[in-house]
Amino acid sequence: MTRLIVAAGGGGDVIAASMLDAALHGPGEPAVILTFAWDRLAADPVPGPRSPADFTGLRPLTANVYAFTAKAEPIPPAGSTFPRLAAELPQTLALVNPRHGAQGIRHQLEELIRYLAPESVDILDVGGDILARGDEPGLRTPLADALTLAACSRIDTPVRLLVAGPGLDGEVPAGELRGLLGRNVLTLAPEHVEPVAAVLEWHSSEVTAMLAATVRGIRGLCEAREGGLPIPLTDEGPTVHEVALDLALGRNRLARALVPTRTLAEAEQLSREICGFSEIDDERDKATWFGTQPRQKIDPETALGQVARFEREARGRNSSHTTFRRLTEALGLHGTQREELRALLVHHSPGQYVAPLWHLSPRA
Repeated sequence: MTRLIVAAGGGGDVIAASMLDAALHGPGEPAVILTFAWDRLAADPVPGPRSPADFTGLRPLTANVYAFTAKAEPIPPAGSTFPRLAAELPQTLALVNPRHGAQGIRHQLEELIRYLAPESVDILDVGGDILARGDEPGLRTPLADALTLAACSRIDTPVRLLVAGPGLDGEVPAGELRGLLGRNVLTLAPEHVEPVAAVLEWHSSEVTAMLAATVRGIRGLCEAREGGLPIPLTDEGPTVHEVALDLALGRNRLARALVPTRTLAEAEQLSREICGFSEIDDERDKATWFGTQPRQKIDPETALGQVARFEREARGRNSSHTTFRRLTEALGLHGTQREELRALLVHHSPGQYVAPLWHLSPRA
């Protein structure tokens, strides 16, 4: 028997699920992690989540569920971090096919549970936006979490919902989440980060980077996302809480509405009606804009000057840290240049690299 973890939001939640698996169960048989292949435009130029038809080299687990292998590749023009994640994480990464809505995901879950006969099934969400009502002003990415919650709410197998790093995604404030969180299942420790440390060096997930940073003891105010959203890094960051599934479904209006959906297009339309937007529409708009922008080569001297100016301004906003994704966007660079920028900065000022975040120089 093994364990099944459903990483509710995609790439970053997968890394956190790997940390959780190691923390709860140690070096035993690794879990199977079921998730969306949804990297956003930082790694995938094609808007929306990927389906099995977007990859070669997948391994069938059941009739409708496929696992990534190290040899899997996205079919251009799509991009994906998941083959590399599959190669570097010990867990088996299984792919959610979102094309048939919550009903399709439910059927995939039921197939996988029959095949695995898992000793436990956990949903993991980092940040807590799976508890969003749908009208929060900071809400940006509700769809994957809501689809996951809708699908899991209709299976017969007992499912435990876990929220790690309350508030770290900046979508639902930590203060609003506190009254909803159940018991503290565990508090992650630095040794739980080390197995995924190499992954955090290259993966673009901001929320998982901040989760790992808080686990490593980093505290302060971190700027994230394209708008420079300030995220407090506090002692709550390393905690993992259980939340009643019924409570989550009772709050999440989008998840309740998604339960009968049979297509992704239906799910998108419900998101527009309930939340006022579809995040895939946002990605479509950004993808069109990115396609018209020339990709500029990074000039080290220019980039270092721009970062110094950014640091002065960010310190004026009382920020102490930032993500490399935020820095890349602030400098007007393409998301694929994030690793190049990180390498430049770490080489120039290694003392400011508090992996996986960048510490803003107090002298800036």
